[in-house]
Amino acid sequence: MNYRETLDWMFTQLPMYQRQGASAYKVDLHNTIQLATYLENPETKFKSIHVAGTNGKGSTSHMLASILQEAGYKVGLYTSPHLKDYRERIRINGVTISEEYVIDFISKHQPYLESNQLSFFEMTVGMAFQFFAESKVDIAVIEVGLGGRLDSTNIITPEISVITNIGLDHTRFLGNTLPKIASEKAGIIKEDVPVVIGRNIEETSKVFVEIANASQSPIYFAEDYNYTIYPSDLKGDYQRENIRTVLQTIDLIKSNGWGISDNNIEKGLQNVVRNTHLLGRWQILQKRPKVICDTAHNKDGLTVVMKQLIEEAYDNLHIVLGMVDDKILDTILPLFPTQAQYYFSRPDILRGLDEKELKKEALKFNLIGEDYSSVREAYESALQQATDKDVIYVGGSTFVVAEII
Repeated sequence: MNYRETLDWMFTQLPMYQRQGASAYKVDLHNTIQLATYLENPETKFKSIHVAGTNGKGSTSHMLASILQEAGYKVGLYTSPHLKDYRERIRINGVTISEEYVIDFISKHQPYLESNQLSFFEMTVGMAFQFFAESKVDIAVIEVGLGGRLDSTNIITPEISVITNIGLDHTRFLGNTLPKIASEKAGIIKEDVPVVIGRNIEETSKVFVEIANASQSPIYFAEDYNYTIYPSDLKGDYQRENIRTVLQTIDLIKSNGWGISDNNIEKGLQNVVRNTHLLGRWQILQKRPKVICDTAHNKDGLTVVMKQLIEEAYDNLHIVLGMVDDKILDTILPLFPTQAQYYFSRPDILRGLDEKELKKEALKFNLIGEDYSSVREAYESALQQATDKDVIYVGGSTFVVAEII
């Protein structure tokens, strides 16, 4: 198989949560543990930092990787989902895994992967861990895919565990209350491994403290520490919280003997995009009209992003909006401003919410606009209708942003 055929096999034959939903969510780590054993436990052959959370875990992971790169380390970075190319999920010092490695890994292990009915995510984690081990990275920053306790990445024993924040998302799998979701995220806490909590909220913090104490894991709340908040090339007011979490984590890593200077921290935060090639976080695509895209897709994330959006200076606001079909629209749509022109669209995935249904539901909250058969068509219409003094926002789903970047 060539690279395209390899990806087609991975995407279509085996379930993947981001595209198919519930069918890809496993109830235990059996498959991942068995795969790791089959691969001779590559996850034990490199150091790691494990990052979970409802929002901010992607930005936090990329910031940590950038700082460690500036300090001269060979840094693996595992994240999900990707925006344009599958290989974005697996990087070393910002360079994506090669097409040849993906082809060779799947080709070599296809009989095992197929006979054991491994999910897309399980095989991807196995590939990433094998790649990092063979490449002899100094450390890898590993972002949780979904939840924590049952996530395929949760076979590592990291230097530090990080939980950015907790919000109501993926409630069908993780629970419908913040304490229940916190308990799932806290599943990444390992015995005697320090854990950093990005946001201190009473109803979730007591869950973290209880589980950390039971694991004899030192727990640190980033909000309790006063740091100089260095500027970052990742824009968006919400990044201040992520930066504070990163600084607390770096402080603990340094106490474990890793050499990282203040200059490494400052340069790392200022060059996240250059070092790691992160996309889609309050990203400015052009200036006249100003086009902003952001991958925020749940209540917690969109609350912050919409607050910043309405503070922008513009004559008119245009919003290209699309979502997946598992979102609780009654909690998300009220967050969007009524003083805007909407362009409703369906992201090009199986779970994409029909654009006409989205338009119908949005109307209940006085969000007025037209529906379009594709994200690209909606975006092109917005560009045509906007003037140089207008702002266009594109979002609602990672998959919507991916189609216009």
